[in-house]
Amino acid sequence: MFEFKLPSLGSDMDSGTLLEWRVAPGEEVRKGDVLAVVDTSKAAVDVETWVDGRVLRLVTEVGQTVPVGSVMALLLAPGEVPPEHLPTQPVAAAVPVAGAAPAGQPAPSRAPVASAHGGSRARVTPVARRRAAALGLPLDALQGSGPDGTITLDDVERAGRSAMPPAPPPPAVPPTAADRAAAMRQAIAAAMARSKREIPHYYLAQQVPMRAALDWLQAFNAERPVTQRLLPAVLLIKAVALALREVPEINGLFVDGAFRPAPTAHVGVAISLRQGGLVAPALHDVAAQPLDRLMAALADLVRRARAGSLRSSEMADPTITVTNLGETGADEVFGVIYPPQVALVGFGRIAERPWVEDGRLVVMPTLQASLAADHRASDGHRGAVFLARLGSLLQQPDRLAEAADPKG
Repeated sequence: MFEFKLPSLGSDMDSGTLLEWRVAPGEEVRKGDVLAVVDTSKAAVDVETWVDGRVLRLVTEVGQTVPVGSVMALLLAPGEVPPEHLPTQPVAAAVPVAGAAPAGQPAPSRAPVASAHGGSRARVTPVARRRAAALGLPLDALQGSGPDGTITLDDVERAGRSAMPPAPPPPAVPPTAADRAAAMRQAIAAAMARSKREIPHYYLAQQVPMRAALDWLQAFNAERPVTQRLLPAVLLIKAVALALREVPEINGLFVDGAFRPAPTAHVGVAISLRQGGLVAPALHDVAAQPLDRLMAALADLVRRARAGSLRSSEMADPTITVTNLGETGADEVFGVIYPPQVALVGFGRIAERPWVEDGRLVVMPTLQASLAADHRASDGHRGAVFLARLGSLLQQPDRLAEAADPKG
């Protein structure tokens, strides 16, 4: 049996609210299928299953907010038979009646009186009898607190309150854009405060000439329709992924006091949202992606992020983050690492600046590439090697156009 739990979708998430179940008990599911939609402080996220199986029981109710790691559903492995002792649906708790004995204990005695027909019945005041009838409460189920065990009006009212089912929770009110923006800011602030408190950052920067990359991009796009043209951001993301092959110690997670290198680069892309705040979902296996496929994936990721339609794997998988503030006009950015990642790469705007080439002063389109890295996983020397490799790759656009290069 597999427990489908609410995953952590980032260090700034500690709970989520279930918005929708996409499956029902008895339904067969495959790895990667979306089982639920969960609202976080940043977006509504499609949560996927990581195993094949059959849904046995839905534990979390729609509208319920649960902590990260909570069991939301139970799944049976293929061919597994449901255990006899586990119900397939939640069982409603019995509502106790006032005066009833706890399980395993004898019922309290009452003071019966002789009835006109030779039987016995409880003593009850007239007003209590009328009130019990109005509430539909059987008198023989009530415990009297009056003289000789007489059932009083207070006894009836008390039993009525105990027998009433609990009021249903109020329906979940969808958060407003302002509410979500405020919650996102709070979550981001908490994550960044933790990062600066716990991670020993070091920072490096390097100016990168971009003439070769821009000339190649212009020629490449000239042969394609507008909808299939590449943006410079795609070259930057691809170059980061390829450079990580030479410096793998800045690609991975720092978990349980140790660095865990990632086998491939899942690059988190910082995306600003229209209502404010940002998310950084992952582009998967970037180094192996052709540029046109990477461009399509990036455009789709941005569209869905701003529409609030991301998948849990995209939120949980980044092994490094890239932030590109060039479009805003910023010349450079020195970011804060998003834990448990160990590095963040920043890019400023591409602009014409003075540059020395072959001993001559020329005007060159350049950008500032920066690295924020975790000293627990790497050091300044290795960070400098990464930036040098990144700069070299950006001056070899033909190399970036390759789908995959096993040698890096």
